[in-house]
Amino acid sequence: MRKQAEGKKPARRKPAAHSARRPEHAGRSGQKPSPASGTDRRSGAPAAAREQRQPAAGFAVQRPRSERCPYSRKCGGCQLQNLEYPDQLRWKQRLMERLIGRFCSVAPILGMDEPYHYRCKVQAAFGVVRGKFVCGIYQSSTHHIIPVEHCRIEDENAGRIIADILALLPKFHIVPYNEDTQRGVLRHVLVRRGYATGQYLVALVTGTPVLPAKNNFIRALLKLHPEITTVVLNVNRKRTSMVLGDEEQTLYGPGTIEDELCGLRFRISASSFYQVNPVQTERLYRAAIEMAQLTGTETVLDAYCGVGTIGLAASAKAGKVIGVELNPAAARDAAENARRNGVKNARFYAGDAGEFLRETAEAGEKIDVVMMDPPRAGSSREFLAAVCQAAPSRVVYISCNPETQARDLAYLTSHGYRAERAQPVDMFPWTHHCENIVSLTRRATPHAPPRTRVPARSGG
Repeated sequence: MRKQAEGKKPARRKPAAHSARRPEHAGRSGQKPSPASGTDRRSGAPAAAREQRQPAAGFAVQRPRSERCPYSRKCGGCQLQNLEYPDQLRWKQRLMERLIGRFCSVAPILGMDEPYHYRCKVQAAFGVVRGKFVCGIYQSSTHHIIPVEHCRIEDENAGRIIADILALLPKFHIVPYNEDTQRGVLRHVLVRRGYATGQYLVALVTGTPVLPAKNNFIRALLKLHPEITTVVLNVNRKRTSMVLGDEEQTLYGPGTIEDELCGLRFRISASSFYQVNPVQTERLYRAAIEMAQLTGTETVLDAYCGVGTIGLAASAKAGKVIGVELNPAAARDAAENARRNGVKNARFYAGDAGEFLRETAEAGEKIDVVMMDPPRAGSSREFLAAVCQAAPSRVVYISCNPETQARDLAYLTSHGYRAERAQPVDMFPWTHHCENIVSLTRRATPHAPPRTRVPARSGG
């Protein structure tokens, strides 16, 4: 698996004596253990995190090594290679019941029929190893590139496109970028596929805006892969853990691709947030909308709305949808997606969702349902306080990190809300990550929510 953290590569590490390496997807540095997860009495680590380090615990039957991914020990991306897929689902179900079960009942996890090659976003690092051009993944917690010829969870054709780009580099005198000397050209390649449309976007991430023989290079690439819809040049000049930079120019095609989700069509750029597993994303969104229990009259706030996927999918069953997104470019994409799909009852704004909720509550305006899908770190205390102040009758909380979701549920359930049920969805087979939806309703006699006005942190 090339992806280690969405849109990022691992931070460079300085050699240090007795350096303790932190798991790539562990919780936030310095975060106290969630009261929902418990702790290890010997180490003080969260119990759920300990279980994630020992995913085979409780399963006597291990998957034969001959059937496991040959890169799994160095890659670190697919932590459950030692378990058969039905056992992975049981492991995730057990984890969800431990973390979320104290708040509400947990429905059986929704798994995949075919849990292979589901990732429609693939990225590879490029470099020079012992004088040879290579591409692949960064070894866990390092900047050492592990050449990968075939990944079992990534789109197969995206992998072929990346391999052919590597083969073309010497012919056009394009040298991979060296972070230490800051010389060379190509740093990364990112490929996105529209699952329903079959369109492909290729982003060439370089350290300089000059790509040698770019027209001939693109012509040769398109000859090998005529299915490519567009090619963009993304320039990242910085020493940073982010893969993509701020500068971009279109070399071929429209600069974006389209995909269909829940009957709607979405425009996707290289930097757009768009779920990487489209099959399970549709199941996730349909379950979340069903749990919102919309009747056609409600005002729905889509917090952390991104390009508007959840809000627009819910718009057919809502009276009005308001989407709020901190990233102005994403908010513009959401508005454009609404226009392109003919959705008239949705409006999107760039801003902090918590601040928007507080202002709405202070103006006496009513929000009936809040649908929230925060980043892995979960929601800020300020945003949760704003939700309680706005007092929607229902909250639908989608999370990619059940530990921070459990932390946030503890706050909401102590400030006027009752968790009704949880629905896990396996968005990332072979990894220890799992998406989860929890529906909450406002209690008839809630505790008084905090009224203190506090500045909202970034990410709202």
